[in-house]
Amino acid sequence: GWLTVDPIITTHALTRTYLSGQETIYAVRDVSIAIPDRQITAFVGRSGSGKTTLLNLLAGLDQPTSGEIWFSGDRFDTLSQAECITMRKNHMGFVFQSFGLLPLLTVAENIALTLRIQELSARERNQRIQEVLEWVGLSRRSQHRPAELSGGEQQRVAIARALVKKPRLILADEPTGQIDRYTGKRIITLLQRIVEEQHISIVIATHDPQTMQAAQTVFELRDGQIIDP
Repeated sequence: GWLTVDPIITTHALTRTYLSGQETIYAVRDVSIAIPDRQITAFVGRSGSGKTTLLNLLAGLDQPTSGEIWFSGDRFDTLSQAECITMRKNHMGFVFQSFGLLPLLTVAENIALTLRIQELSARERNQRIQEVLEWVGLSRRSQHRPAELSGGEQQRVAIARALVKKPRLILADEPTGQIDRYTGKRIITLLQRIVEEQHISIVIATHDPQTMQAAQTVFELRDGQIIDP
């Protein structure tokens, strides 16, 4: 409690518009928020509310039309594409609704892909893969392929893949969207442990009530704007 931590991300008047014929569509409109470090933050809202666009902007996967994004004290939205990629590689992990695993690779190989970009010895790489698999409770599955796993297990592999590079931030888009409620609860508990024990910040776009309850900070979006609670 006594330790005040700067936000991991702040945005100022963040706006993303699209042109549709003659009309300007606001996907994200004038969003100014501070996302606390070492917490779970949720963006909630219906589909089309702008939460996924906002998540993509924070990830540097999409460029804002106007406004600013600061990531742990550095201006992020003005970086070149190469700098943006480096920032993502070094500091961010991603978890998607559809798991995003490569079907022909084993669990261990899927996780190893994320580490190719970092200069680690083979020994260190394998050690890290074992560590994260243990962390998500899948040590015995390392040689399986995604098709041999349940949806919940695949999502745990995706979380292990995000964790293995020791990011400062994990961004997750509907991580419980394709799994049943009970499995979803286990995934959420795992994300909570990551925050508590690994001190990683997690930002989740979701419309799952269980996930919202687990978040310490919730921003609700409607038509691209933050609604004050």
